[in-house]
Amino acid sequence: MAASRSNPTKLSPADAFKAHTRRSAHPALAEFAGGMSFELDPFQRTACQALEAGRGVLVCAPTGAGKTVVGEFAVHLALKEGRKCFYTTPIKALSNQKYADLCERHGSDAVGLLTGDTSINGEAQVVVMTTEVLRNMLYAGSRSLDQLGYVVMDEVHYLADRFRGAVWEEVILHLPEYVQVASLSATVSNAEEFGEWLQEVRGDTTVVVDEHRPVPLWQHMQVGSRMFDLFGGETADRELQINPNLLRHTQQLARVHLPYGGRRGGPNAKRKGPRPPRFSPPSRVEMLTSLDAAGLLPAIVFIFSRNGCDQAVAQCMRSGLRLTTEAEIDEIREVIDEHTANLPESDLAVLGFWEWREALERGLAAHHAGLLPAFKETVEELFVRGLVKAVFATETLALGINMPARTVVLERLVKFNGESHVDLSPGEYTQLTGRAGRRGIDIEGHAVVVWQPGVDPKQVAGLASTRTYPLRSSFRPGYNMAVNLVQRVGQDAARELLEQSFAQFQADRSVVGLSRRVDRNSEALTGYAESMHCHLGDFAEYFDLRRRISEREKNLARQNRQSRRAEAAKSLEKLRKGDVISVPAGRRSGLAVVIDPGLEPMGEPRPLVVTEDRWSGRLSVADFTSPVEPLGKMKLPKHVDTRSPRSRRDLASSLRNTGLEASGGRGRRRSDATDDAELATLRRALKAHPCHGCDERESHARWAERYERLRGENENLRRKVAATTHSLARSFDRIVALLTERDYLPEAGSSEGQVTQHGRRLSRLYSESDLLAAECLRVGTWRGLGPADLAAVVSSLVYESRREGLAPQVPSGPISDALAATWRLWAELEDDERRHKLDRTREPDAGFAWPVFRWARGESLEKVLTAAESSGHELSAGDFVRWCRQVIDLLDQVREVVGVADPVGSAAAKAVTAIRRGVVAAGAV
Repeated sequence: MAASRSNPTKLSPADAFKAHTRRSAHPALAEFAGGMSFELDPFQRTACQALEAGRGVLVCAPTGAGKTVVGEFAVHLALKEGRKCFYTTPIKALSNQKYADLCERHGSDAVGLLTGDTSINGEAQVVVMTTEVLRNMLYAGSRSLDQLGYVVMDEVHYLADRFRGAVWEEVILHLPEYVQVASLSATVSNAEEFGEWLQEVRGDTTVVVDEHRPVPLWQHMQVGSRMFDLFGGETADRELQINPNLLRHTQQLARVHLPYGGRRGGPNAKRKGPRPPRFSPPSRVEMLTSLDAAGLLPAIVFIFSRNGCDQAVAQCMRSGLRLTTEAEIDEIREVIDEHTANLPESDLAVLGFWEWREALERGLAAHHAGLLPAFKETVEELFVRGLVKAVFATETLALGINMPARTVVLERLVKFNGESHVDLSPGEYTQLTGRAGRRGIDIEGHAVVVWQPGVDPKQVAGLASTRTYPLRSSFRPGYNMAVNLVQRVGQDAARELLEQSFAQFQADRSVVGLSRRVDRNSEALTGYAESMHCHLGDFAEYFDLRRRISEREKNLARQNRQSRRAEAAKSLEKLRKGDVISVPAGRRSGLAVVIDPGLEPMGEPRPLVVTEDRWSGRLSVADFTSPVEPLGKMKLPKHVDTRSPRSRRDLASSLRNTGLEASGGRGRRRSDATDDAELATLRRALKAHPCHGCDERESHARWAERYERLRGENENLRRKVAATTHSLARSFDRIVALLTERDYLPEAGSSEGQVTQHGRRLSRLYSESDLLAAECLRVGTWRGLGPADLAAVVSSLVYESRREGLAPQVPSGPISDALAATWRLWAELEDDERRHKLDRTREPDAGFAWPVFRWARGESLEKVLTAAESSGHELSAGDFVRWCRQVIDLLDQVREVVGVADPVGSAAAKAVTAIRRGVVAAGAV
């Protein structure tokens, strides 16, 4: 019995010794793993061992593989060693979720939360925060960084995001050297390259890549009422083979059906014969009923439209679909009450609360960015607990939030990216379908693509089997970044720091191949130079004369053609109705009579003629090699119908009977080359050159031609290398030049310090329109505005309309004037950015000015949203809350930058208080 207790898993003595050795080598990991309810996977153990050994780590693994365990181990190490750990995430929802998880594990006293609008226990030993918060702390030199030992960067592949990705690189570059970084990423194909960069900028870093999905994923296609496996075995080369039954079935359907809601051949296609039937995919109700019967719920159905998600829920509600039991309904109500207790009673109707609640009680929900935060969090918790069985979601759900399902359904493989409809990439497909299969719950996950005509199973198979998703840096310097870098380390060191970015690392690697080509070409050029060597003289000089003669001859010929064309056009303008002319060449050559001169006020004349061969049409300058002169005149009827064959025949007969003969035009004009002094000088120099008499002159010339062609190619390659190398430093220099002009950075040699007073303000403004906000404060554009007025004007710097529509109306008076002044500043700034060849600051958008103004004045949510809808700028409650919080964030920054003693700072503080009420304040965590 004693032996059984000491070795409960009945390991062999050798295995037991190995396990003991491993525990001894990594005691912290042994302690951590002992508190887990499952055995750690090899990749998790490898990454944790690297952390315990004092190294940084990059973990790349599929969604749901459990890479956050490595982040939690970093937290465990920090608590054990008495140091701090910052756990960063890309979005607030993920921060809130991770905060709740860590509080449950370590207690709320040990864990804090910092997001843009929430601060809880910020000096705790473990703090969960959005990545931007950590970046701001680093620039501000916050005391909270004292005793920092570990930073977990969850979803680090976000650094590819073109809007926010730079923040991840800023944090990685600015963290003190002694801080260990645990970077957690989705599967990317260039993990080794990213790891090499981390090794270069952070020191010893272990790269751990695991492509194994802990829960196998089965791929399917729903074709009408039937579900097919996408793959049907493997080829001899172990490549997945598309299910032949699926191919045969879809090909048959595609031949006899039109796409749903469409017409074969497009909207203008002409119909021949009986109209084929339209294909109708299964309804959402049929789809969910079939998944439920097959035991494949809970499911996430991805619909790339907010409105589509809401309509899908409504469709299921109208059908009477219910996926929950009475016991589950009671649990659902408890969760709803817990998350929505702070919502004002008066706002529930306008929020659509009761319809939303009824849908949840039936096990149905929508999930998208337009949802109220409290609603979204409720849906997430209910789904994770298995109480909501079907969620209709946009792709934002795939970005990090822990909401795994048994099945993922894709209704379409096309999404709107904000500018146009584009096909899903393999990386996006993998991220969406990666939600299928809950570890520890499901034996397997399922991904279902709904088929309709136009969807090729081969395309779906390509998306499902591609494993190449390279991580590409989106890093580029901005105004706030530039000022902060200069303030912290000075211009020269700032430039060097930018050279260390992953963006420059990748750019430098991309020029390695180009540089090798330049070197190979340079060697070849040396050989060519030897082959064209002439014993009589400098053949390169001789070849240059030949080249200049050729170019001069081409230029003169071009000028000659242009001159002849201009003369021909001028002569065509003089033609009149009834003139008989001669067409000199081409298919229409011969006599022609002018029916209409075809004079165009903005273009060249195009006379309408009838030829002696009965052809009728318009001629152009291109039909004439020299000026046109009438040969005679014909009397024409008042109205000539050139479309009538009889009329054309009669005109052609009359034309032949005039007795006039087609002329060949004037003789060919002598080329200008014979009279050109420059050309004559070059030709004399060529004949006088020693190499002109060389017997191997033409052989040398062929080598010289090759030499010139390769030299030109090499120069282009050198320019590409130069443009890529130090590209970020050059962009930084242009930003510095603009900021110096506008008094944010001092002139070289100034005793003012690294940055000016205005520069210090800019360094604390973190916004997409940071410099425009700083300019408004510098110039005093917002002085004299009341709290609600200021909120309205500031909103124009953060709000971005989802679609173009009617020009927004704005409150008249101070708001209108301040907005106009803000626009003028933006226009001046854009001119400067264009001059310095910089990315343009986004134009202010006043679409949210009225709603936030009304809300800040104390009007009800119903009145605010109704007024927005009636003005053509409909807002969902979720969007309204999201934009209000972004306005609060910028107002808070303004208050901190100028201080409450300043009238603008005072108005900003009051505006924040006025906006942060009701639904905007509810569910802030």
